[in-house]
Amino acid sequence: MAFTMTPRQGLVVWVYSLKQLRQLRRYGTIYYTSRRLKYVYLYVDQAMVAPTSEQIKKLHFVRQVEVSHRPELDMNFGERVGQLERTEDHEPHESVGPKILLTSKEILEKDS
Repeated sequence: MAFTMTPRQGLVVWVYSLKQLRQLRRYGTIYYTSRRLKYVYLYVDQAMVAPTSEQIKKLHFVRQVEVSHRPELDMNFGERVGQLERTEDHEPHESVGPKILLTSKEILEKDS
């Protein structure tokens, strides 16, 4: 028997009350619960994200459901460690000296 890893994705479920927390267990694995902010982080199989989020949205105690964008991000940072990207558009700031605050009269005199 070979182990196969199924890709999973996170759902953030904002709720009105955490009393119905057990009902969310049937939809996926509960990873984290915030009692103060009243949300539940739930892991679901990636193939079942759309139908599961629609089912969860229909529950009376659910305020909002958000899908995690982590699978869309490139998590390979090994090539970029210790390197700072420099672009030609971004030039380092030159120190001109101390900044002097001008009054509105001085600004008008300077422009004319």
